[in-house]
Amino acid sequence: MSVDLATVKRVAKLARIALPDDEAGRVMDELNGILGFVEQLSEVNVDGVEPMTSVMPMAMRKRVDAVTDGAKAEDIVANAPQTDRNFFMVPKVVE
Repeated sequence: MSVDLATVKRVAKLARIALPDDEAGRVMDELNGILGFVEQLSEVNVDGVEPMTSVMPMAMRKRVDAVTDGAKAEDIVANAPQTDRNFFMVPKVVE
């Protein structure tokens, strides 16, 4: 895949980047070089290679998936003007 000058200008406009005409040619060459490198990477045989998250093998740290109240109900309502059994008390509003 290669990028032409019109595509470079369109991408620059979408990205809200001011791109003078004299620099557009240089950017086009750089983008084509990057896309050429990506095409080379797609030719590499990766059959049997597992995806990895790091170059060093490690186990992901995970917390226990348990539903709790946070054990901080008293701390949460501590500054409320009125509470009842760890619930906020608000005046009734009827309109």
